Formats: sequence, structure tokens, C-alpha cells
Amino acid sequence: MMGKSENNSGRGQRDLKVKVKNAKGKTVAQVRWLERQLNDPYVKRAHAQGYRGRAAFKIMELDDKYKFLVPGARVIDLGCAPGGWCQVAVRRTNALGDRTSKKVGRVLGVDLQEIDPIPGAEIHQLDFLAGNSDEKLRNWLNGPADVVLSDMAAASSGHKKTDHLRIIMLCEAAAYFAFDVLDSGGTFVAKVLTGGAEGDLQKILKQRFTKVLNVKPPASRADSSEKFVVATGYRADR
Repeated sequence: MMGKSENNSGRGQRDLKVKVKNAKGKTVAQVRWLERQLNDPYVKRAHAQGYRGRAAFKIMELDDKYKFLVPGARVIDLGCAPGGWCQVAVRRTNALGDRTSKKVGRVLGVDLQEIDPIPGAEIHQLDFLAGNSDEKLRNWLNGPADVVLSDMAAASSGHKKTDHLRIIMLCEAAAYFAFDVLDSGGTFVAKVLTGGAEGDLQKILKQRFTKVLNVKPPASRADSSEKFVVATGYRADR
């Protein structure tokens, strides 16, 4: 069980600037990306704590604030590769059952690509947009989900507006999927990109959830246009 240090951002630490030693054959953009990774405290902490990526700290920070990954919760993680969100969900829902005084949760990860197993999570190689995927997942869970997560991003085209529209469409598809699998009172959390086209998504979610919030957790890079929508209190009767 992790203590409070699990999601300590590490800000204020004065790490030495690490440079790429061999930039031969790499573009300027590739060198900058590598240097950002090498100097990112979240990347370092992800490696140190056994998480598969820095994105794990984003879901930790969101859950610290909104408390949706509770022991016993049934979670579906859409587009779960490489698996960092599943790892966090397993620990916080007690999916491994290692906290005997707590309820035991279930975590199902879904992705188009095959990923390495995650202890405590059930990983399925599946297109959630397929016609019967919602039915399959409900059957695997033996009922509805309490939480649907989505950290998905469409393949980048290099055109900012196009990429924004693609991820909004993907997020809307994830939201409609969530409507089919969530239990009453459930939570939907998804990554979006700011850019002006997310208004329709907000309207859709506000019709089905009691509260819809837009949040940029500290682990999101300051220069990133990403934010997260957190929709709580699903109304299954709508």
C-alpha cells in the first residue's frame, strides 16, 4: 500500500539538466522530446515506482480530488495501453484483494493492441467501438461498471485542429459506451484537448450526469492542451 508520497509531484526539486549525449541521426524535435523525458520528474518517479508511464500520476491526482477509485469499484479502462491507469486502478480499488479489510474491486483494461499482463487487471484486446463490445464487457464484469476511464488519443495528423476534432469524436464515442455500461451513480473520466469543439460533449454529458467538471491535473504538462473531463453521478434512467 502506498502512502501519501505516491502522488507527490516533486515540484521544487532542483534536478540537474540532463542532455542527450548522442544526437546523431535525430531531428531537433526528437532531441527536445528525449531531453524533456530525461528531465521530467514524473517520468523518473514512474520508473522508480514501477508504473508504465507518467500518465499514472494524472489519474492519481484526479482520484485524490474526486474519489472514484474506491475499494470494491468495478472499472473499465478504454485504450488502456501501456497500462499505467490500470495499475493505479488495481491498487486503489483493491483488485488484488491484498487489503483484507477492504472490498475487492475489478479492473478491466481494453485496447486494440496486445499489452503485457497487469497483476490484478483483466486485459482484453478488443475494439470498444464494435457492436457488441458493451455487452461483452458487462458479461465479463458480471454486471455494470462503476467507473469508465479513457486516456485515449487519436493518431496525430500533425494538424492541431484536426487532431482536436478526432479526440473529441473519440471521447464522445467513449461517453456513449459509458452510457451503456455504467451503473447508476457511476463516473466517467476522459482526456480531451482544448480547442473549441468540446461544447457538444459537455452538453451530452450534462444530460446524463449530475456534475461535469473540466480539470487539468498538475501532472499534465503546462504546454499541453490536454485536460480531463470528470463526470460523476450517472443517471441511468435517462
